[in-house]
Amino acid sequence: MAEPAGPLRGEVIPGGLSNLTYVVSDGEQRFVVRRPPLAHVLPTAHDMGREYTMMHALAETPIPVPRILAYSADDSVLGAPFYVMEYVDGHVVRDHVPAAFADTLATRRAMSAALVDTLVALHALDPDVIGLGEFGHPAGFLSRQVRRWWQQWEASKTRELPAMDELHRRLDATVPPQSPPGIVHGDYRLDNVMYAPADPSRIVAVLDWEMSTIGDPLCDLGLLLVYWADAPGDASARALHGNSVTVEDGFLKRGDLLAAYGAGSTRDLTALDWYVALGAYKLAIIAEGITARFLMGMTVGEGFDTVGGTVPAIVDGALETLSRRPRTED
Repeated sequence: MAEPAGPLRGEVIPGGLSNLTYVVSDGEQRFVVRRPPLAHVLPTAHDMGREYTMMHALAETPIPVPRILAYSADDSVLGAPFYVMEYVDGHVVRDHVPAAFADTLATRRAMSAALVDTLVALHALDPDVIGLGEFGHPAGFLSRQVRRWWQQWEASKTRELPAMDELHRRLDATVPPQSPPGIVHGDYRLDNVMYAPADPSRIVAVLDWEMSTIGDPLCDLGLLLVYWADAPGDASARALHGNSVTVEDGFLKRGDLLAAYGAGSTRDLTALDWYVALGAYKLAIIAEGITARFLMGMTVGEGFDTVGGTVPAIVDGALETLSRRPRTED
């Protein structure tokens, strides 16, 4: 990475509720800096080294990721590990379709298709071929996910929630056979990708790889379906941003999203309800961690005050999803 051309100035990119992301300029060019939250950093979460390793490995694949310019694990520089990546021009979509895109059904269909196609392509990659064979531990991945996220809950919870205890028990007792190992993004959703400046059918960057690993890729699909709102009142879709653009006409419905993934993948989707419930479990725990940081006064930006209120509804939705599966644990 070249020396800056002048004094550095930075500002927080709004919208993110986990790691902190800054745009930094030296007067001639812009960079993006990522670092963990200011407080309540849980073990194995907010891992800058993980993001760096994954994005570096994906640089020569069909999955679009920003080019990494520098990485530092030295806390003395910024007070926490961080990395610097190139600035990518495009649109991160949360609550409205960008004005640069035509306001049409075709635009929304194209955005939906690009999101699914990119996920299918990611899950088709062979980790060994791109140097990630030792990056994760696929054996026992699903059981380990249930256990590790429960540890995060115990470290983050701001209240007792019996329904979460029940969800944990049910997930642990009904773990399905695993899908073949592959790359797991860990938080794949609409606002963790960037669309091309004038092309809703093209994704120019997949972002936020802090929870990536090698494991069961269907965890990404389950979580995506949790985030994806079919109706304005979907609690899990409102958890992090208050509403979701995917309720607008033209965006695929959840069932269509699932069908599109199934058409491009050879993975067995029979047990997908379990993965959806796991995704809701993870989202509830992420939301509780965000709430804990908010209550500690260690957040930057707006929208944190309402996140905690969505947690019970997310958990209830997960239990309802699991109720559609045969109960073999009792």
